This record gives sequence, C-alpha cells and structure tokens, in this order.
Amino acid sequence: MRVLSPCLASWFISLAMLLALATPSAAETTPATPFSARYQLEVSGWPNTTVGHRLTRESGHWQSHMEASLAVAQGSERSRFIIEDGNVTAINYASGYSLMGIGNDYRLTPEELTHLPDRQTALFELSRRAIAGQDCTTGKGCRLDYLDHRGRPERIDYRLLEPVPLSLPAGEFEAVTVEVTEPDEPERRLVFHFHSELPGLLLGMEYHRDGERRSRLALSALSLAQ
Repeated sequence: MRVLSPCLASWFISLAMLLALATPSAAETTPATPFSARYQLEVSGWPNTTVGHRLTRESGHWQSHMEASLAVAQGSERSRFIIEDGNVTAINYASGYSLMGIGNDYRLTPEELTHLPDRQTALFELSRRAIAGQDCTTGKGCRLDYLDHRGRPERIDYRLLEPVPLSLPAGEFEAVTVEVTEPDEPERRLVFHFHSELPGLLLGMEYHRDGERRSRLALSALSLAQ
C-alpha cells in the first residue's frame, strides 16, 4: 500500500518546499502582473493531477492562491502581500489540507510574518530575484530562510542555472531556472523554471531525490488579466 504522508500531501498544494527570502529584493523588475495558471503535476507512483495558481490584486495588496486535489489528498493555500518601493512584504497566510479525510487548517498573522515571509510570498519574491539575475557566486551560495505552513523557520540554498527553452502545453517559453537544495537534505533537489518577464509565474518544476526525478510540474494553461 502506498502511504501519502502529511508532508507529501502538503507538497501537492504548495509545490512542496516553496521558499521565502529573509530579506526583500531591490530588483528592478515588473512589480506584478495578475494571472491565472493551471499545471499538470506528475508524481511517481500516483495518478496525475492538476494544480491551480492565481495571482490577483485586491484593494492595494496582492494575493497568491494555490490549490490541488488527488483521490486521497486535497488542499489549498493563500498568501497576501504588498509591494512598496520595490520591496515585498507578507501580511497574511492561510492554508488547509486533507489526507484521507483527516486534515487541518493553518494561519500566519502579520505579527508572525514580521521577520520572515510565508512560502507563497516566497515564490513571488524568488522569481523576482531570478529574473533580475541575482545570484551568490562565492562561499556556499545563496542561503534563504522562510516560514513553513505551521510558522516554523526553515532554510534552503539556491543558485541560478542557465536559461533554458521550454516547450509546454501552454506554449513555448524561455525559462529562468533556479536550483534549490536543503542544507540537511542534500539528496533532495528542486529545479524551478520561472517566466522571464512575469514575477511569480512558475513555468515548471522538477523534484529529484537520491538521483531520481520523483515528480514534475508543467504549465498547461495561462490567462493574463487585461
């Protein structure tokens, strides 16, 4: 029997270890563009599923919302953040997950997000840094801190890779690519492919463990706000 752990259930909704940055970026990129995207998610040993991701603007703040479901797991998470003077600040986070009928809800308040943002805000901010070409070329590379869905601090390392062309169901793209690893889990590796002009828009992602690709995400549909 295949057992889907609560951690893996969270993976389906939040694209696993979505990142958050310890400090804001001063990158001179497009502040934000609202979009609605859908992805095809393939996980080894499990049926394919669809992940939805929307970036919207509401009353002066931005909202990033992801959701997905499988036969035994479903959930969603939502983050609100503001962009002022080129800086991104998380102000609220909420998520809910269900695994085989058993689940929980989580929230992070503005007070909890004072020093470290949530991982949905992180996805947006990481893409801004990648688009601007920000990288660490000395020492151990770029080390980033963030809060997980329970508000616990986590840490990852990242480095920029060469841009690659992607042929996806949603079209042809030139992707900005980022490789992510965890200091305590060197056998795990994530490769994010971001849109080169739209911060926060993920084109694809691959999750590798013990030298094998365990899951893959690919953009299947995209709609931009007019």
